Amino acid sequence: MADPASILAPFLIEPRFVGRVWGYNDLRPWFDKIAGGTGHSEPLGEVWLTGDDCRVVTGPLTGKALSDAFATAPEALLGTTAPTRESPLLVKVIFAREKLSVQVHPDDNMARKYGEPRGKTECWYALAAEAGAKVAVGLRPGVTMDEVRNGIHDGSLELSLNVVSVEPGDMIFVDAGTVHAIWPGSILLETQQNCDITYRMFDYGRPRELHIEKSLEATRLATRAGKVPPVQRDDRTILVDVEYFRVERLPVNGSRASSSLAGSDERGGGLSYLFAAAGSGRIEGYAFEAIELPSRGIACIPASSPAFNVQDLGELDLIRISPRWP
Repeated sequence: MADPASILAPFLIEPRFVGRVWGYNDLRPWFDKIAGGTGHSEPLGEVWLTGDDCRVVTGPLTGKALSDAFATAPEALLGTTAPTRESPLLVKVIFAREKLSVQVHPDDNMARKYGEPRGKTECWYALAAEAGAKVAVGLRPGVTMDEVRNGIHDGSLELSLNVVSVEPGDMIFVDAGTVHAIWPGSILLETQQNCDITYRMFDYGRPRELHIEKSLEATRLATRAGKVPPVQRDDRTILVDVEYFRVERLPVNGSRASSSLAGSDERGGGLSYLFAAAGSGRIEGYAFEAIELPSRGIACIPASSPAFNVQDLGELDLIRISPRWP
Protein backbone atom coordinates (compact mmCIF):
# COMPACT_ATOMS: atom_id res chain seq x y z
CA MET A 1 0.00 0.00 0.00
CA ALA A 2 1.31 3.46 -0.88
CA ASP A 3 2.58 5.63 1.96
CA PRO A 4 -0.04 8.38 2.45
CA ALA A 5 2.72 10.76 3.47
CA SER A 6 4.16 10.73 -0.07
CA ILE A 7 1.51 9.54 -2.54
CA LEU A 8 -2.23 9.21 -2.27
CA ALA A 9 -4.73 7.81 -4.77
CA PRO A 10 -8.15 9.38 -5.42
CA PHE A 11 -10.76 8.56 -2.79
CA LEU A 12 -14.48 8.97 -2.24
CA ILE A 13 -15.99 11.16 0.47
CA GLU A 14 -19.24 10.36 2.25
CA PRO A 15 -21.66 13.31 2.31
CA ARG A 16 -22.97 14.81 5.53
CA PHE A 17 -26.66 15.77 5.64
CA VAL A 18 -27.34 18.97 7.55
CA GLY A 19 -30.70 20.01 8.99
CA ARG A 20 -32.04 23.47 8.18
CA VAL A 21 -35.45 24.93 9.01
CA TRP A 22 -35.88 26.00 5.38
CA GLY A 23 -35.04 22.59 3.88
CA TYR A 24 -36.91 19.51 2.65
CA ASN A 25 -37.99 16.34 4.41
CA ASP A 26 -37.13 14.22 1.38
CA LEU A 27 -34.07 14.80 -0.84
CA ARG A 28 -34.92 12.08 -3.35
CA PRO A 29 -34.13 11.65 -6.22
CA TRP A 30 -31.03 13.78 -5.70
CA PHE A 31 -29.94 11.89 -2.60
CA ASP A 32 -31.53 8.81 -1.03
CA LYS A 33 -32.20 10.59 2.24
CA ILE A 34 -35.34 11.39 4.23
CA ALA A 35 -35.46 13.58 7.33
CA GLY A 36 -36.26 11.87 10.61
CA GLY A 37 -34.42 9.72 13.09
CA THR A 38 -31.23 10.39 15.00
CA GLY A 39 -29.56 13.63 13.96
CA HIS A 40 -32.11 14.50 11.27
CA SER A 41 -35.28 15.48 13.10
CA GLU A 42 -35.54 18.79 11.22
CA PRO A 43 -35.76 19.28 7.44
CA LEU A 44 -32.61 18.72 5.40
CA GLY A 45 -31.31 21.83 3.66
CA GLU A 46 -27.63 21.21 2.96
CA VAL A 47 -25.53 18.26 1.85
CA TRP A 48 -21.91 18.86 2.78
CA LEU A 49 -19.68 17.07 0.29
CA THR A 50 -16.26 18.16 1.61
CA GLY A 51 -17.00 19.25 5.18
CA ASP A 52 -14.36 18.72 7.85
CA ASP A 53 -16.58 16.06 9.46
CA CYS A 54 -17.28 14.19 6.22
CA ARG A 55 -15.71 10.72 6.17
CA VAL A 56 -13.28 9.18 3.73
CA VAL A 57 -14.82 5.93 2.48
CA THR A 58 -12.15 4.43 0.19
CA GLY A 59 -8.39 4.04 0.28
CA PRO A 60 -5.82 4.06 3.10
CA LEU A 61 -7.50 6.97 4.91
CA THR A 62 -10.87 5.19 5.11
CA GLY A 63 -12.81 6.12 8.23
CA LYS A 64 -11.01 9.39 8.87
CA ALA A 65 -12.82 12.69 9.00
CA LEU A 66 -11.70 14.86 6.12
CA SER A 67 -10.04 17.32 8.51
CA ASP A 68 -8.02 14.44 9.97
CA ALA A 69 -7.07 13.29 6.48
CA PHE A 70 -5.57 16.71 5.79
CA ALA A 71 -3.77 16.64 9.13
CA THR A 72 -2.40 13.18 8.34
CA ALA A 73 -1.20 13.83 4.78
CA PRO A 74 -1.23 17.58 4.01
CA GLU A 75 1.50 17.54 1.35
CA ALA A 76 0.14 14.44 -0.35
CA LEU A 77 -3.25 16.12 -0.57
CA LEU A 78 -2.34 19.74 -1.24
CA GLY A 79 1.13 19.64 -2.76
CA THR A 80 4.31 21.19 -1.42
CA THR A 81 3.59 24.80 -2.40
CA ALA A 82 0.11 25.25 -0.87
CA PRO A 83 0.01 28.04 1.75
CA THR A 84 -2.17 25.96 4.08
CA ARG A 85 -2.21 22.50 5.60
CA GLU A 86 -5.99 22.56 6.09
CA SER A 87 -8.88 21.66 3.81
CA PRO A 88 -9.33 24.83 1.72
CA LEU A 89 -12.83 24.41 0.25
CA LEU A 90 -16.27 23.48 1.48
CA VAL A 91 -18.54 22.14 -1.26
CA LYS A 92 -22.28 21.75 -0.59
CA VAL A 93 -25.57 21.14 -2.34
CA ILE A 94 -28.30 23.54 -1.18
CA PHE A 95 -31.98 22.51 -1.13
CA ALA A 96 -34.21 25.49 -0.28
CA ARG A 97 -37.92 24.79 0.19
CA GLU A 98 -38.34 28.22 1.84
CA LYS A 99 -36.40 31.46 1.67
CA LEU A 100 -33.09 31.45 3.48
CA SER A 101 -32.27 34.41 5.70
CA VAL A 102 -30.95 37.60 4.16
CA GLN A 103 -27.31 37.38 5.15
CA VAL A 104 -23.73 38.42 4.53
CA HIS A 105 -20.34 36.77 5.06
CA PRO A 106 -17.15 38.49 6.28
CA ASP A 107 -13.97 38.80 4.25
CA ASP A 108 -10.68 37.36 5.52
CA ASN A 109 -9.70 40.51 7.43
CA MET A 110 -12.96 40.81 9.31
CA ALA A 111 -13.08 37.10 10.09
CA ARG A 112 -9.59 37.26 11.59
CA LYS A 113 -10.55 40.35 13.59
CA TYR A 114 -13.07 38.15 15.40
CA GLY A 115 -10.78 35.16 15.83
CA GLU A 116 -11.74 33.10 12.77
CA PRO A 117 -9.10 31.76 10.33
CA ARG A 118 -10.75 33.01 7.13
CA GLY A 119 -13.79 34.65 5.61
CA LYS A 120 -16.25 33.28 3.12
CA THR A 121 -16.39 33.95 -0.57
CA GLU A 122 -18.63 31.51 -2.43
CA CYS A 123 -20.34 30.67 -5.69
CA TRP A 124 -23.54 28.87 -6.70
CA TYR A 125 -23.89 26.61 -9.72
CA ALA A 126 -27.51 25.82 -10.57
CA LEU A 127 -27.84 22.05 -10.92
CA ALA A 128 -31.57 22.54 -11.49
CA ALA A 129 -34.03 25.41 -11.45
CA GLU A 130 -37.78 25.74 -11.80
CA ALA A 131 -39.36 28.38 -14.00
CA GLY A 132 -39.30 31.68 -12.13
CA ALA A 133 -36.55 30.68 -9.68
CA LYS A 134 -34.68 33.65 -8.19
CA VAL A 135 -31.93 34.57 -5.79
CA ALA A 136 -30.94 37.89 -4.27
CA VAL A 137 -27.34 38.89 -4.90
CA GLY A 138 -26.10 42.24 -3.67
CA LEU A 139 -27.87 45.55 -3.17
CA ARG A 140 -29.61 47.60 -5.80
CA PRO A 141 -27.56 50.53 -7.14
CA GLY A 142 -27.90 53.61 -4.97
CA VAL A 143 -29.03 51.81 -1.81
CA THR A 144 -27.43 53.34 1.29
CA MET A 145 -26.40 51.78 4.58
CA ASP A 146 -29.15 53.73 6.32
CA GLU A 147 -31.70 52.14 3.99
CA VAL A 148 -30.26 48.70 4.75
CA ARG A 149 -30.44 49.29 8.49
CA ASN A 150 -33.97 50.66 8.29
CA GLY A 151 -35.04 47.76 6.07
CA ILE A 152 -33.82 45.27 8.66
CA HIS A 153 -35.91 46.88 11.37
CA ASP A 154 -39.10 47.61 9.43
CA GLY A 155 -39.14 44.40 7.36
CA SER A 156 -38.61 46.09 3.98
CA LEU A 157 -35.05 44.88 3.36
CA GLU A 158 -36.05 42.79 0.33
CA LEU A 159 -36.85 46.03 -1.53
CA SER A 160 -33.16 46.92 -1.41
CA LEU A 161 -31.92 43.61 -2.83
CA ASN A 162 -30.74 42.95 -6.36
CA VAL A 163 -32.88 40.00 -7.49
CA VAL A 164 -31.77 37.81 -10.40
CA SER A 165 -33.43 34.88 -12.13
CA VAL A 166 -31.82 31.44 -12.02
CA GLU A 167 -31.78 28.92 -14.84
CA PRO A 168 -30.11 25.48 -14.94
CA GLY A 169 -26.40 25.87 -15.62
CA ASP A 170 -26.12 29.41 -14.27
CA MET A 171 -23.07 30.27 -12.19
CA ILE A 172 -23.46 33.03 -9.62
CA PHE A 173 -20.46 34.48 -7.79
CA VAL A 174 -20.96 35.83 -4.26
CA ASP A 175 -17.88 37.50 -2.86
CA ALA A 176 -17.49 38.26 0.84
CA GLY A 177 -19.39 41.37 1.87
CA THR A 178 -22.30 40.72 -0.50
CA VAL A 179 -25.79 40.87 1.01
CA HIS A 180 -27.60 37.85 -0.41
CA ALA A 181 -30.41 35.35 -0.04
CA ILE A 182 -31.25 32.04 -1.66
CA TRP A 183 -34.93 31.65 -2.49
CA PRO A 184 -36.87 28.49 -3.38
CA GLY A 185 -36.90 27.01 -6.86
CA SER A 186 -33.32 25.96 -7.53
CA ILE A 187 -30.85 23.31 -6.40
CA LEU A 188 -27.42 24.85 -6.03
CA LEU A 189 -23.91 23.41 -5.91
CA GLU A 190 -22.12 25.80 -3.59
CA THR A 191 -18.34 26.11 -3.53
CA GLN A 192 -16.86 28.30 -0.82
CA GLN A 193 -13.87 28.94 1.35
CA ASN A 194 -13.82 26.36 4.12
CA CYS A 195 -15.71 28.54 6.55
CA ASP A 196 -19.33 28.59 7.65
CA ILE A 197 -19.60 32.07 9.20
CA THR A 198 -22.99 33.57 8.39
CA TYR A 199 -24.26 36.90 9.72
CA ARG A 200 -28.05 36.96 9.48
CA MET A 201 -29.58 40.36 8.77
CA PHE A 202 -33.22 39.35 8.46
CA ASP A 203 -34.92 35.99 8.90
CA TYR A 204 -38.62 36.42 8.09
CA GLY A 205 -39.68 36.16 11.71
CA ARG A 206 -38.01 32.81 12.43
CA PRO A 207 -36.84 32.46 16.04
CA ARG A 208 -33.14 32.34 15.15
CA GLU A 209 -30.35 34.63 16.24
CA LEU A 210 -29.68 37.70 14.11
CA HIS A 211 -26.26 39.32 13.81
CA ILE A 212 -27.28 42.80 12.78
CA GLU A 213 -24.24 44.86 13.81
CA LYS A 214 -21.69 42.37 12.46
CA SER A 215 -23.69 41.95 9.25
CA LEU A 216 -23.67 45.71 8.72
CA GLU A 217 -19.95 45.83 9.45
CA ALA A 218 -19.35 43.12 6.86
CA THR A 219 -21.60 44.65 4.18
CA ARG A 220 -20.20 46.29 1.07
CA LEU A 221 -22.63 48.42 -0.88
CA ALA A 222 -21.06 47.34 -4.18
CA THR A 223 -19.33 44.01 -4.84
CA ARG A 224 -18.35 41.82 -7.80
CA ALA A 225 -21.27 39.46 -7.17
CA GLY A 226 -23.56 38.31 -9.94
CA LYS A 227 -23.87 35.88 -12.82
CA VAL A 228 -20.61 34.75 -14.38
CA PRO A 229 -20.63 33.95 -18.10
CA PRO A 230 -19.03 30.59 -18.93
CA VAL A 231 -15.70 30.55 -20.74
CA GLN A 232 -15.63 27.84 -23.41
CA ARG A 233 -12.31 26.11 -24.07
CA ASP A 234 -11.60 23.20 -26.39
CA ASP A 235 -11.57 20.64 -23.57
CA ARG A 236 -13.68 22.26 -20.82
CA THR A 237 -16.11 24.98 -19.81
CA ILE A 238 -14.78 27.26 -17.08
CA LEU A 239 -17.74 28.28 -14.93
CA VAL A 240 -15.86 30.54 -12.53
CA ASP A 241 -12.19 31.22 -11.84
CA VAL A 242 -11.47 33.61 -8.98
CA GLU A 243 -8.96 34.06 -6.18
CA TYR A 244 -10.17 31.16 -4.00
CA PHE A 245 -11.52 28.52 -6.37
CA ARG A 246 -12.04 27.40 -9.93
CA VAL A 247 -15.12 25.43 -11.04
CA GLU A 248 -15.42 23.86 -14.49
CA ARG A 249 -17.34 21.25 -16.46
CA LEU A 250 -15.23 18.57 -18.11
CA PRO A 251 -16.56 16.48 -20.99
CA VAL A 252 -15.42 12.88 -20.57
CA ASN A 253 -16.49 11.39 -23.92
CA GLY A 254 -16.11 7.80 -22.79
CA SER A 255 -12.78 8.11 -20.99
CA ARG A 256 -10.51 10.93 -19.93
CA ALA A 257 -6.93 10.75 -18.64
CA SER A 258 -5.94 12.46 -15.41
CA SER A 259 -3.19 14.31 -17.26
CA SER A 260 -5.88 16.25 -19.14
CA LEU A 261 -7.90 17.38 -16.11
CA ALA A 262 -5.88 20.45 -15.17
CA GLY A 263 -6.15 23.36 -17.58
CA SER A 264 -3.13 24.59 -19.50
CA ASP A 265 -3.32 27.88 -17.59
CA GLU A 266 -3.18 26.28 -14.13
CA ARG A 267 -0.05 26.44 -12.02
CA GLY A 268 1.18 23.07 -10.80
CA GLY A 269 -0.92 20.03 -9.97
CA GLY A 270 -2.60 20.52 -6.64
CA LEU A 271 -5.73 19.23 -4.95
CA SER A 272 -9.01 19.00 -6.85
CA TYR A 273 -12.44 17.41 -6.47
CA LEU A 274 -14.52 15.62 -9.10
CA PHE A 275 -18.29 15.84 -8.63
CA ALA A 276 -20.82 13.86 -10.65
CA ALA A 277 -23.61 16.38 -11.20
CA ALA A 278 -25.48 13.68 -13.13
CA GLY A 279 -24.76 10.16 -14.34
CA SER A 280 -21.98 8.03 -12.91
CA GLY A 281 -18.37 7.17 -13.55
CA ARG A 282 -15.38 5.16 -12.48
CA ILE A 283 -11.89 6.32 -11.52
CA GLU A 284 -9.31 3.66 -12.25
CA GLY A 285 -5.55 3.38 -12.45
CA TYR A 286 -2.83 0.75 -12.27
CA ALA A 287 -1.63 1.87 -8.83
CA PHE A 288 -4.91 1.63 -6.90
CA GLU A 289 -8.22 -0.16 -6.74
CA ALA A 290 -10.87 1.43 -8.96
CA ILE A 291 -13.56 3.52 -7.27
CA GLU A 292 -17.10 4.09 -8.45
CA LEU A 293 -18.30 7.69 -8.66
CA PRO A 294 -22.09 7.64 -8.17
CA SER A 295 -24.45 10.36 -9.24
CA ARG A 296 -23.97 13.33 -6.90
CA GLY A 297 -20.88 11.64 -5.47
CA ILE A 298 -17.59 13.44 -5.01
CA ALA A 299 -14.01 12.17 -5.23
CA CYS A 300 -10.94 13.87 -3.84
CA ILE A 301 -8.00 13.96 -6.25
CA PRO A 302 -4.85 14.50 -4.16
CA ALA A 303 -1.94 16.50 -5.54
CA SER A 304 0.20 13.36 -5.28
CA SER A 305 -2.28 11.09 -7.08
CA PRO A 306 -0.89 8.49 -9.45
CA ALA A 307 -2.14 8.57 -13.03
CA PHE A 308 -5.71 7.44 -13.66
CA ASN A 309 -8.58 7.54 -16.11
CA VAL A 310 -12.14 8.72 -15.55
CA GLN A 311 -14.63 6.41 -17.27
CA ASP A 312 -18.16 7.55 -18.17
CA LEU A 313 -20.55 4.82 -17.04
CA GLY A 314 -23.56 6.65 -18.41
CA GLU A 315 -24.52 10.33 -18.86
CA LEU A 316 -21.71 11.56 -16.62
CA ASP A 317 -21.79 15.33 -16.10
CA LEU A 318 -18.43 15.94 -14.44
CA ILE A 319 -17.68 19.07 -12.43
CA ARG A 320 -14.09 19.76 -11.37
CA ILE A 321 -13.48 22.02 -8.37
CA SER A 322 -10.03 23.16 -7.36
CA PRO A 323 -8.68 25.69 -4.85
CA ARG A 324 -6.88 28.86 -5.88
CA TRP A 325 -4.43 30.66 -3.64
CA PRO A 326 -4.88 34.49 -3.49
